[in-house]
This record gives sequence, structure tokens and C-alpha cells, in this order.
Amino acid sequence: MTENRMTGREWGMLLTLSVLWGGSYLFMGLAIREVPFYFVAAARCVIGAIVLHIVLRAMGQRLPLNRQALIAFLGMGLLNNAIPFSLIPYGQGQIGAGLAAILNAMTPIFTILLMHLFTSDEKLTPAKTVGVLLGFVGVVLLFDVEGGILKTAAIAGQVACLLAALSYGLSNLFGRRFSNLGLTPITAAAGQLTASSLLLLPVALVVGKPWTLPMPTATALMAILALGVVSTAIAYLLYMRLLIRAGATNTSLVTLLNPCSAILFSVLFLGEALVPRQLIGFAVIACGLLAIDGRILQLFRRVRR
Repeated sequence: MTENRMTGREWGMLLTLSVLWGGSYLFMGLAIREVPFYFVAAARCVIGAIVLHIVLRAMGQRLPLNRQALIAFLGMGLLNNAIPFSLIPYGQGQIGAGLAAILNAMTPIFTILLMHLFTSDEKLTPAKTVGVLLGFVGVVLLFDVEGGILKTAAIAGQVACLLAALSYGLSNLFGRRFSNLGLTPITAAAGQLTASSLLLLPVALVVGKPWTLPMPTATALMAILALGVVSTAIAYLLYMRLLIRAGATNTSLVTLLNPCSAILFSVLFLGEALVPRQLIGFAVIACGLLAIDGRILQLFRRVRR
């Protein structure tokens, strides 16, 4: 899969995906108050898989069961779902939704480095290097250093979110094989969520013993349902389509926008204040996205001419 220049349509898909995944931090924050993080992760995958299988059946499609497809489903289910879906809610429980989303924005940096090391057609370029550095600076600006988050946040939570970002980067590298299998986006998404459900559900049942836990409130149950349907089933349909259309590195840029969406939802629904530092971080991240896409450099060349 060669890296493609994103059109306005791909940028729209990217922004929509950032809203769906940014909202996942809100849903997880509501759910993990009452439900263990590993059960939230398993329920998210199971609900998402059920929804996509219903859609598949309505469309008259079936999951391929050949060896290559099963390996792809298992690899993506592990790297893109099971590992990060478990690590992020755990980390979020230690450090909060905003910082968890910010740390997850390391995904594009991990992805670009992995692509540079292990592929021949997605090497580092000056534009990508500048763009990623700008994105990283924007993410750093979102850290509330003056508020003491860096001093008080649990190290385990931060490490968990960084490992989740690395897992996403590996999944972007591994996901290149989907372009060679001829799978439709919905088939690819349903396959990986089915695999991750089979991996996570036994662990959640054995470790968590949900039948021994108190019944969650309607708020927590609705949050888990929204997490599975909106931020997983619908979001991964869009993700797989964008991965095929725009390439792995461009698709991974969604995690630079996720902190913006996550913090925005926190302001709207949790009453948190939006400070100037965060607005500046948003602006720098946007410049990083444009730099990676090459549009800032093109504009600069036009101005010089």
C-alpha cells in the first residue's frame, strides 16, 4: 500500500473518526466508574462484533475463513483491539481521559518510525518529519504542567497508554495486508472484532467473574453500549475504509485529533475548563496535519513564487 495524498473527503472521514474515537474516552470514563476495565474492553469488542455481523448478514456477506484472512483477523484483533482496548481504560482510570487521549497521540510517531524501518514505500520525508514534530509539540502543549498533572499522574497509567499507542502503531503496520486480501471494510472490521472478542471474553469472565459484581447503573450500561456501537462498530468501519483509501500513516493521524475531541467532550459534558494552552495545542496539531499532507509546503512555495 503506497501512501496517498488525502483529498477533502478523506480529511472529512478523518475528522469524523476523531469525534467517534474521542467520544470513546467519555464513554470509558463513565463505564469504568462501575465496571472493571477488562470487562469494559471485552464488552466493547463483543457488542461491536455483534453489530457488524448483523450488518454483514443484511448485506449478504460472510467472513472468509481461509488461512490468510484468519491470520489477519487475529493479528489486527490482538494489536488493534485486545491490547489497546484493555490498556487505555486501565490507564485512563489512573490519569484521566484527557491525558490518556494525549498519550495515545504518540501513535503517528510510532507508526511513521515503524513504517520507515519495516517498509520500502512509506519512508520518512522532510514534510512528514516536520509534521510529526509539530504534532508532538502540540500534544505536549496540551499537558497541564502548571496544574501538576505530570507530577501526580500514576506512572503505570502513563506507561499503559504509551504501550497502547505502540500497539496501534504495530497494527497500522500489520494492517497493510488487508489491501492484498481483497476484503471489504466491513468484513475486515467484523473479522478483527470477532477475533478480539474471542481473546478478551474468556479472560473477562474468568478474572472478573461479572456475576459476582453489583448491577451497573443505566448510565454505565448505556456508556458501554455506546462504546461498542458508536465508538467501535461504526468507528472501525470508517477506520478500515480510511486505511485502505489513505494509507497507514495518514490514518494514524486521527490520534493527533483524538485529544481535541476528548477534551471537548470533557468541557461539554464534564464541566472541565478549556484553557489557552489547549487552544494553542489544537492549532499546532492542525499545522502538523497540514505539514504531513504537504499543503503548508505547497502554500509556502506558491507564496514565494
